[in-house]
Amino acid sequence: MFQELKIVETFDQSGALVLFRGDCLDLLSQIPSGFFKLIVTSPPYNVGKPYENRLEFDKYLQQQKQVIKECVRVLADDGSICWQVGNYVDDGEIFPLDTALYPIFKSLDLKLRNRIIWHFGHGLHCSRRFSGRYETIIWFTKTDEYIFNLDDVRVPQKYPGKKYFKGPKRGKFSCHPKGKNPSDVWEIPNVKSNHPEKTIHPCQFPVELIERLVLAFTNHGDWVFDPFMGVGTTAIAAVLHDRKAAGAEIIDEYMDIAHERIEKLMRGKLRIRPMGKPIYDPNGYNKMDDQPVLFKDTSKVD
Repeated sequence: MFQELKIVETFDQSGALVLFRGDCLDLLSQIPSGFFKLIVTSPPYNVGKPYENRLEFDKYLQQQKQVIKECVRVLADDGSICWQVGNYVDDGEIFPLDTALYPIFKSLDLKLRNRIIWHFGHGLHCSRRFSGRYETIIWFTKTDEYIFNLDDVRVPQKYPGKKYFKGPKRGKFSCHPKGKNPSDVWEIPNVKSNHPEKTIHPCQFPVELIERLVLAFTNHGDWVFDPFMGVGTTAIAAVLHDRKAAGAEIIDEYMDIAHERIEKLMRGKLRIRPMGKPIYDPNGYNKMDDQPVLFKDTSKVD
């Protein structure tokens, strides 16, 4: 399947993958209304990363509003839009971007379905506040009739053998046979130096994070769009599951990496952390084994 992919750099409905070099608004101007089933992205946070120009916060929100408005136009009536964001930080004060951007989405008549917490274990260590270890995905829909394939993203039950102990179902399994709802808190490792997907991008999100969104909110053959594509993670997640993808990126170096990653994917050579892989190996090496004992074992106290 991957070998048959046609990659183009201008919008083409007949292709399976559009990698546009340039501003997403230029690409969006070519897209017909209601075209995409899923729009998912992690936009710049206005914190001065190499791929962004830091703006006054109000101007940043206006810039985001311009993009969001166009994204809503090209979103299908049964589609979803997911904005994955963290915090804007100014002089040590944090401004949660999901809170700041919510009024923009609401003003465009979108309905918030979940505020998903993406929890990860690694990041910057703070000295004057607690170290941030989560970001959010705000998931909106246009209507009440939206695609939601819960069975495709269920996770293993914690107690798969649990049974009803009373009532008419007494003795029968109480868990869903396909697994449980993953809830709105997702623990997925972020892409740091030892992650198999790591590139030069400073804020790259993992394929697994987007895979869950693609599976839940689209069907086979649907189009997925990322206005701030970076190194192509959204396109990879879409292609992995037989969807079509389009994205825009203003940094040529990131676009080159996106091409390289997708070409490796088509050859079966791209390293990706598998969906559902345990974060920790309980039988493996534990760095804490080498640490001094700091706390008394109260189980042995008389």
